[in-house]
Amino acid sequence: MTENAAPRRARPRLGWVLGTLLAVVVALAFGITTASARLSFGPHEAQYDVTTDQQLTLDLGPLGTVELDSPLPLGLGARVTVQEIPENIDALDDIDTLQQLSDDAASYLQFFTGPQATIENAARALIVDALWRTGFALLVIAAGVIAARALLGAPRRTELAEAGRRNRGTLLSVTATVLVVALALTVSTVRERRAAVLATPVSTVFADTPLDGARVTGRLGGIIDTYGGLLVDAYRENEDFYDQADDALVAAWDDWSAKPAVEPSDEPTALDGTPPPSPAPSASGSPAPSPSATEEPSEPITMLLISDLHCNVGMAPLITSMVELSGAQIVLDAGDTTMNGTSVEQYCVTTFARAIPSGVDLITAPGNHDSSETTAQYAKAGATVLDGSVIDVRGVRILGDHDPKATRLIIEQQQDESYSAVARRLHDVACEDPDGVDLVMFHNPRVPSMLDDGCVPALLSGHLHSRTDPEQVGEGIRYISSSTAGAQENEPRIGPLKGTAEMTLLRFDPDTRSIMDWQLIEIGTDASVTVHNRTAWPTVEPVADEDSADPSGDAGDDPTAAPTDAPTAG
Repeated sequence: MTENAAPRRARPRLGWVLGTLLAVVVALAFGITTASARLSFGPHEAQYDVTTDQQLTLDLGPLGTVELDSPLPLGLGARVTVQEIPENIDALDDIDTLQQLSDDAASYLQFFTGPQATIENAARALIVDALWRTGFALLVIAAGVIAARALLGAPRRTELAEAGRRNRGTLLSVTATVLVVALALTVSTVRERRAAVLATPVSTVFADTPLDGARVTGRLGGIIDTYGGLLVDAYRENEDFYDQADDALVAAWDDWSAKPAVEPSDEPTALDGTPPPSPAPSASGSPAPSPSATEEPSEPITMLLISDLHCNVGMAPLITSMVELSGAQIVLDAGDTTMNGTSVEQYCVTTFARAIPSGVDLITAPGNHDSSETTAQYAKAGATVLDGSVIDVRGVRILGDHDPKATRLIIEQQQDESYSAVARRLHDVACEDPDGVDLVMFHNPRVPSMLDDGCVPALLSGHLHSRTDPEQVGEGIRYISSSTAGAQENEPRIGPLKGTAEMTLLRFDPDTRSIMDWQLIEIGTDASVTVHNRTAWPTVEPVADEDSADPSGDAGDDPTAAPTDAPTAG
């Protein structure tokens, strides 16, 4: 009796373990095979569902489908059901049909230029949904087991357990038979679907693109055969352009780096051969402290300034290359990362965020074409969003906030705060901070009054799609970056550059807490790249009190700032 007690106790435990494992497998199978997510595809909203047909299927409704072999394991696939353009893109209300089609085509090209972000977003969303569904299924199974045990009662459970032990072989045989039949039916169904798919010839239009090997069904096949080549040619032209530009960037940087440090510059204000700039005044108005003669000077902090990307994801690889080549530790995005601030532009901000190498800080001040939704997506992808408070990034104290005006393509929405109010608020934050600020980043440059008394030593902006070199305004220095997407008036933001794209490297001295110099990188419409020499950051000259403007005054009086609704503005 004693010798058999341990095996008898072990059997129920083993049964519970096996039952738990079976429940987990069933719940996991349910969670994975029923997972779904609502995301975007090009300019459309789309429903993503996991399938078991080993296919990635793009369902375009009456037009037909595009089908690809699935890279997922265990015979899993996915179905993307493309739906309507979301209602929140209200800027399309007054655009004619031809313009709508043009914008749609541009969005599709944009998607295929950077599909990895959309694929990763979809995979992440489906995994999260699958885990939730698995957890729910486990709760349902556990609740069912508990309820069944309670309803049966102890005597009946004991009776059933004894009957199960007596007929264990029969139960195992029946279970195995059911599983084999279910598996055979599943395999047969998958094979039939697979045979039907393979009966459709592979489209040659998509050769050497992310859709290489795709099979197209329905009316869409004829449309793609007739017109698909045009979009594929545009895709290839886009890819070739930015590959060429990226190669040119690397070569231009290598050429610049190989020059002797004492080589004279063609630029009259170049830093080469000139003494370093005087320390900029601190927030209190006195010069920032210099390191002791016995101390080793700190290494400069390199920052890369970009602005007005407007969903031109073709520039993402060049941003990556510039960060890696320059050793930049901080990337400053001065806003207008998207075109319309809608949910379908998530792949834009995700692509740009993932273009920043690991370990590099990405800081953004949202622009008038961004929105709270796309900004939240940007933050989720890794960006730090300025929100009106001072942040310390590697010893650089940065202040900024979102642009209060929201512009949706041709429709301009109401703003939630005036620019003069923003200027007063940020100015007060800078002046009241006991440690001061080193720079303010704000998308629209129409806030110069915050520079009046030296609390803000530097203001970095974008918006105008036209660069203004660093210049003194009040008792600070303002720099307006051009568009990193080469954005031009009445020109699409995707495809090969329509105008010169610019990025700016800034070196910051942590000892003097001031910007040392700036360096312009230009990418031309012919994919050429010019790396300019470093140029000394201007020294602030004293301003007479009577010439200073009231920090609380209207920033719109600045003659160098274009109106926010100017056609060249972002």
